[in-house]
Amino acid sequence: RLCCRGNTTRRFSRPSGAALHPGPRGPRGHRAPRRRTEATAQAHSSPGDMAVYFDHRIEAPDSNGAPCQIAWHSSQPVLGVASLSPAAGGSVDLYLQQGEHVGNSHIERPFQPTVLRWHPAKPVLAVGWETGEVLLHTHPTGEQTTLSSAHSACITLLEWSSNGSRLVTGDQLGVLAVWRADARGRLQGAPLVKHDYGKPLTCCVFRPAPPGEDVAQLARAAVSGDESALDMFGWRKAGKGTSLKLGPQEGLSCFVSTDDGGVHCLDEKGKSSQVLSADGPVQKLLYLERRDMLVVITETLLLSQYSVGPEGGTQELMKVKLSGKSGHGADMDWAGQGLLITATGEVVIRLWDLERDDNYVLSLDVNLGFESGETLNCVSYCAAKGILAAGTGRGRIAMWRKVHLTNQSGQKTDGKGQWHLQTPTEVEGNVTQLQWGSGLNLLAANGVSTVLILSEHVMSAHFSQQVAAVQLTPNQLSLSYFSTGAQHSLRTDMHVKGICVAKDTVTVWNGKQVSVFEPAGGALCSAGSFPCESLVLAMHEENIYTVEPNRVQVRTLQGTVKQLLAFSEVEGTPALLNVCRTFLAVGTDTMHVKVFDLSRREAKPHCTAKNLAELIPGLGALSSVKCNANGSQVSVLVTRADGSPDCRVYFYDVEMDILTYFDFSTGRPPTGSFQAEEPERAHSDSSELCGRCPVTQFWDESEPRLFVCETEAMDPAMLSPARVEQDEVLVVSFFTTQEHGLLLQDSYPRPAGVQGLLALDVPFYYFTCKPGESEGAPAPSSAPQMVSRRAMRDFVGLEDCDKPTRDAMLNFSFYLTIGDMDEAFKSIKLIKSEAVWENMARMCVKTRRLDVARVCLGNMGHARGARALREAEAEPELDARVAVLATQLGMLEDAERLYRSCRRFDLLNKFYQASGQWQHAVETAETHDRVHLRATYYSYAKHLEAIREHGLALEHYEKSDTYRFEVPRMLLEDPRALEDYVKKMNDKSLYKWWAQYMESQSDMATALQYYGYAQDYLSLVRVHCYLGNVQKAAEIANETGNRAASYHLARQYESQEEIKQSVHFYTRAQAYNNAIRLCKENGLDDQLMNLALLSNPEDMMEAACYYEEKGAHMDRAVMLYHKAGHFSKALELAFSTQQFAALQLIAEDLDETSDPALLARCSDFFITHAQYQKAVELLVAAKKYHEALQLCLDQSLTITEELAESMTVCRGSRELPEDARRELLERIADCCMRQGNYHLATKKYTQAGNKIKAMRALLKSGDTEKIVFFAGVSRQKEIYIMAANYLQSLDWRQDPDIMKNIISYYTKGRALDLLAGFYEACAQVEIDEYQNYEKALGALTEAYKCLAKAKVRSTEEQEVRLAELQHKLTLVKKFVQARRLYKEDPGEAVRLCETLLEDPDLDPAVRIGDAYGFLVEHHCQQGSFQVAHRKLEEMQKRLPSVNVSYYISQRSLEALSHAVGLPLGRPGRRDSGG
Repeated sequence: RLCCRGNTTRRFSRPSGAALHPGPRGPRGHRAPRRRTEATAQAHSSPGDMAVYFDHRIEAPDSNGAPCQIAWHSSQPVLGVASLSPAAGGSVDLYLQQGEHVGNSHIERPFQPTVLRWHPAKPVLAVGWETGEVLLHTHPTGEQTTLSSAHSACITLLEWSSNGSRLVTGDQLGVLAVWRADARGRLQGAPLVKHDYGKPLTCCVFRPAPPGEDVAQLARAAVSGDESALDMFGWRKAGKGTSLKLGPQEGLSCFVSTDDGGVHCLDEKGKSSQVLSADGPVQKLLYLERRDMLVVITETLLLSQYSVGPEGGTQELMKVKLSGKSGHGADMDWAGQGLLITATGEVVIRLWDLERDDNYVLSLDVNLGFESGETLNCVSYCAAKGILAAGTGRGRIAMWRKVHLTNQSGQKTDGKGQWHLQTPTEVEGNVTQLQWGSGLNLLAANGVSTVLILSEHVMSAHFSQQVAAVQLTPNQLSLSYFSTGAQHSLRTDMHVKGICVAKDTVTVWNGKQVSVFEPAGGALCSAGSFPCESLVLAMHEENIYTVEPNRVQVRTLQGTVKQLLAFSEVEGTPALLNVCRTFLAVGTDTMHVKVFDLSRREAKPHCTAKNLAELIPGLGALSSVKCNANGSQVSVLVTRADGSPDCRVYFYDVEMDILTYFDFSTGRPPTGSFQAEEPERAHSDSSELCGRCPVTQFWDESEPRLFVCETEAMDPAMLSPARVEQDEVLVVSFFTTQEHGLLLQDSYPRPAGVQGLLALDVPFYYFTCKPGESEGAPAPSSAPQMVSRRAMRDFVGLEDCDKPTRDAMLNFSFYLTIGDMDEAFKSIKLIKSEAVWENMARMCVKTRRLDVARVCLGNMGHARGARALREAEAEPELDARVAVLATQLGMLEDAERLYRSCRRFDLLNKFYQASGQWQHAVETAETHDRVHLRATYYSYAKHLEAIREHGLALEHYEKSDTYRFEVPRMLLEDPRALEDYVKKMNDKSLYKWWAQYMESQSDMATALQYYGYAQDYLSLVRVHCYLGNVQKAAEIANETGNRAASYHLARQYESQEEIKQSVHFYTRAQAYNNAIRLCKENGLDDQLMNLALLSNPEDMMEAACYYEEKGAHMDRAVMLYHKAGHFSKALELAFSTQQFAALQLIAEDLDETSDPALLARCSDFFITHAQYQKAVELLVAAKKYHEALQLCLDQSLTITEELAESMTVCRGSRELPEDARRELLERIADCCMRQGNYHLATKKYTQAGNKIKAMRALLKSGDTEKIVFFAGVSRQKEIYIMAANYLQSLDWRQDPDIMKNIISYYTKGRALDLLAGFYEACAQVEIDEYQNYEKALGALTEAYKCLAKAKVRSTEEQEVRLAELQHKLTLVKKFVQARRLYKEDPGEAVRLCETLLEDPDLDPAVRIGDAYGFLVEHHCQQGSFQVAHRKLEEMQKRLPSVNVSYYISQRSLEALSHAVGLPLGRPGRRDSGG
């Protein structure tokens, strides 16, 4: 009994001749491509998904009762089973992966075993009994150890820590013990800790250890010189960096629950504390490591989540009631991070996603073989396989595979959508317990009466020399002989693990025994059998090749070793064997490959062993080694060091001793592309092949250049939306030669209904297929059951061709691939068959060789195809042109794929329409080709109309927005249906069409009704006029104001000579020319004027001429000429008729574009009538600027900026020469100066280029900011000096910026004499205002320097000024020196000051008051008040009106007054000089 996984599921009953039950193909999600290493089964196994589950009943002793408990070891394939017999009591036994009983493992007691727990690493099983005994059983020694009597009641709890260093035991009375285990899993003496909780213990869960530092990674970093890593290891000086902190290797704290709902935390030291209390007996404790969260589930299915603190304290996060049967023992398991699965005996299992706070249910499907109402009792999840298994009450195991599908937006599907139900596996009895376990991912099922072990096995298959063998059951094979069409079935007495076939022999083996069979008389008979533990095997003629350490054995069919092919220790032990023609390729466990020549009596080395580990970085192991037919190439598939499959196929050239590869992750070989001369094709090929991984590989048995491999998508989500599901598996073939390297020959999706590629033998690909589907294969096939063959692309239609034709086609394909067209056509020049040419044309679709296709179409006589191909050259995309070829050859699927690949959805839309695939055409237009959406709807509607599907045609005519004329045309033969449609649509266009139709049928009443619905007022008026209802027509025209209706009615009234009504409706229709015509003809002068003003200029001119000719109403004629834009005529008529008011209106519309003579005439008119402002404007418009300016001066008219600008002629204008232009601008500026408009004058002077006058005008304005700006931009010496002079007139003492500008402008203007004068003034200000002689000295020094540098006309005058400045400098310098010297030598300072007072020219250089004040202050400080008083009197004599307090401090004056006894001096004023 077995069941397949993946694409095929099979169910077998134990009796022979069982029927096969194919299961449906399910959706396939993201997974790593599964590449099965050949050494695990046999060297020629079929790939694909031909994996099955073989079940093995345990070989239980007869004395055992019904099994009640099962437990797998986590890594070793050992299953512990506890049984209970009413008569004999309880027992515990161990079983291996095929159900074999372990002889020394039987443990028997007269009481029941209650709990089984394996050590997490060591083969030690802990068994709890109902008497309180705890027994440790060691496998395979059979050693048994009973723990000391720590418990006296039924054991309810056994739990190992994560590494097995602790064992927690608990019993029904609430006694809990913690035991220490050594490195071998043996317990040491008495328990470490013992607690009595007084309540039965129910569950225990260990808390994982917090993460520590990665020691291995840190060590590598430290060795490479990483300073931070060295610091953490303490390998550097103390005090640098942080020490290495390692987390504990395992978590030793745990949580224990009792049946009263209490949960206790037991820390690493054994201290226990209650951390929470649940609302009922605890059924399950779970720990979510990623979120550090404890999950508690009670027997009433109340789920609580608690966050766990560092010390074990908990805090409730959430509490929720789970759905399900209360009171029924629920089975629970984790299915990944935070996904809880529960089975409570219902028809569904429930999944709770604790991280996403989501829940959903999974149910069974009766279409897959389940029964209605079938309940689910138990669950178990295998993370390695992504399979959720559930046992039912009717003896079935349901399996859901976890897939990662993507939705249309590219996001991965979560929740229920990621679980895909498989066809069930049937077992015996009610399944009460399931458990995945061991490193082999075995599934054990407890069926009440027995236990079954389900192991996965990849079905073996092999093809060679037109013979194919496929394994059906563990001991049954299906054999197909394609050369004869014979079909055989072979049943063996062993579980077959590998098959190898040759022309006349079939060899099977199971790793212990090899059996050989030969056909004889329509059956297969045994030709030999011998023991052999080789896991791989190959055959060539009468030789069998097996392996043992460091050598390959060459045996006879009876097992006799006749030759040994030795391998050195470095070369390793052979692990992979492959025979192709007369060559044997060997791959070893040390990643060496070696080829042997088998063409002679004895095998000879064809090359030395090649170490691929030196050439392939990161190589982990060889998974497949194959050689070609002449032994020149060896292809290799490998796995990386991390165990993942490599995306490359490696090719070792034996003769050249070089290794190349093709990388399917990029879709390119290392050289970058296949055909450099066709970059577009190379890009298309690489995009199709990228993101894949090879899973199997084969060489053709006779053609050494031809290689094929089967690839799977690394992630189906990466596939483009245009590629269908089977594109996940792609069959890719190459030509490989020394000269041209690797060349892509073909690639196509694996055909539907097949399992995997089995072999390549020109002209066919051979596939293993689903049972019963091979006979329905589209390609010719004589294999009736498990193998199907498909013709190669180049041989479609030539499957039965002879060998010369086959060789010619292969050569043609090869030369076509390398682009050698001469050789390609030479290889087929002798072929005359039209079928061959057609086949080659089809080949050109795949190779995209349109040049070759033209030749093929010519030889086929396919004129229509040749023309279509020539017309397709206008398309820019190569794939679009190739799609045209595919269409002409009837390769519609290829054409569709090509149009999609180049995203030419417009052409794809046309293709669908032409091929009658209207639904696809509409979908394509709606999603990708919306430009042609309406056209597509229209074409589809025409098609539906042609096939009399009027209902759908109506719908699509509406979508195409062509229903207004297409639907009436289509339904014209059914007037009632058409009228109903018109009424339903409520469309004005349809109403109008129906009204016109009714009018054509003389049904005027209905026509009027529908014209009204359509709001077609013209037709309403027209029909009413036709019926003589002119008054009704007039009402409609007046109410609606419709111009067309009014025009029609006006014509009607005109024909009836009702002129006023006709004029009225012509006016409403805005047909003013007709109304004017009637007014002129009938003398309606009053209405004529109004109509003319409403009409266009031509009608106005016509009406004006009418009035002028008539001689009456000349004012109307002038106005109409004016409105029509004929100013000269209007003015002439106004002058001649002396209409001054009209002249005023006309002049307002005159501008510079008017006739200058006309403007001059008007200006004269306005001057005569004292309208000077208007006259000036007209003179300016006539470009008579001087006259306009003179008029402004004569009549004192203010020149505004707008007027000045209108009189300004642009530079370079042809109206005036440049000199005249400047003169005009200066005259304008002069006028502005006279009027006091200084800013405007400045502007005009500047435009005239006279900046000096501009500056003068600006100075008169007094606008300091603009003066500074203008001086800065003008950069003329005179202007700088003028600006500085102006700024000196301001309060520059209070504004530093003005002072800076004065100095800057005098400097830039090179007026150093003026600058010297300014500095001298500054010095005087410092003396007079601030008594700051130091600054004054600096200013005088600067003044002296400037004056010395100045260039003046009179040298004598300069020398006089310099002498005066020098004298001032000397005096000021002495006074400053006296002040500075006072602190050091007061006497000398006083002497200097008295000397200064003797100088008659002291003032104004040094004020006399300052000198006397200095002396008075000195004598007061010295206490010489009499001397001070004398000096004060001298000062008062020299300066009679001086204010003494200005020079002498108040304190000194008070002291002097008190000392001398005199009142303070009378107040005086400050002298101007002193």
